[in-house]
Order: sequence, then C-alpha cells, then structure tokens
Amino acid sequence: MAKNDKHGAAALTGSDDFDPESFLVVPAKTFDDLKVGEVFRAPSRTLTEAHAAAFQTVSADNHPVHYDAVWASRHGHTAPVVHGLQVLAFTAPGATLFPHFIGEVFISFLELSASFLGEVHTGDTLYPALTITDLIPQDGSGVVVTAATIHNQRGELVLSGQHKYLLRHTSST
Repeated sequence: MAKNDKHGAAALTGSDDFDPESFLVVPAKTFDDLKVGEVFRAPSRTLTEAHAAAFQTVSADNHPVHYDAVWASRHGHTAPVVHGLQVLAFTAPGATLFPHFIGEVFISFLELSASFLGEVHTGDTLYPALTITDLIPQDGSGVVVTAATIHNQRGELVLSGQHKYLLRHTSST
C-alpha cells in the first residue's frame, strides 16, 4: 500500500506495490520514438594487460603481434596491438544504454561492419558510441542503423563502423 510522504511523493510500504516489469533504467521507447542523431555512449574503459590476456585466451588468437613486444617492435609497432575483435566488442549495444531505451521491441542484430583506423595498445582508454544514422520502417518492424565509433584518449578515431538492428514498431508487453 502506498501513501504520500511529507513531499507528496508516494512511498512504498509493502511488496504489493513493487512491479519488476516497471523497474526500468530509462523509459523504454519503440522504433517510432527513436530519432536520427540520438547517441548512445558506453562508459570509457582503459585496457589493461589482463584484458588482453583474457581475450587472447577466449579467442585463441596467439599471433605474436598481440603479446610479444620484441616481435611487434621488429614489425613496426610501438607496442603489442590489442586484438581488433576485442576493440570491436566495445561497440556491443549492451555496453551502452541502447538496449534499455528500446526495451522489449528488439528482434535481432542484423549486421555489422567495421574499419580499424588506428592501433590500440594496453593503457589506451576507449570511448565507444552508437549514433542513429537511419531509421528504415518496415511492415510491423523497422531497421535502426547506427554509426559505431571508438575514439582513444587522444581523440583519435580508432574504429568506425555500422550496426543494423531489427525492432518491432510496438512493445509486445
């Protein structure tokens, strides 16, 4: 049962008032609510040796450019290079607030592309973002196209790409 507190806000006094379905990080939008130009950022992250080692273990990519400083130097790199797919993973929509904004209308991740524009090394801080560039309505659904970008701590664009997602026009709930 809810009652108003001294500020006029409803105060929860029992578990009967709690609805997990309405416990949202942000109000959910539908395809029709989205706008070209909206930006969904991920928190910045500084890559460590542990991140690189964990990704190397998971991916089984054991090329020396990723872990051998001497090999990397002999081949023109200033340091071992973080795996490109690891950098790309920082554009995952779930790393941003995007999935919270679209709520229950997500159908599928359709497509992605990426260009790796600069080397990333351990110690670099990455700033990923998804920006809606197009909204393509379809019958009962729509395709959201986003530019996927990652900048480093020097403001250099190190990855540029595109994601496409299929969303329902309205929530199924």
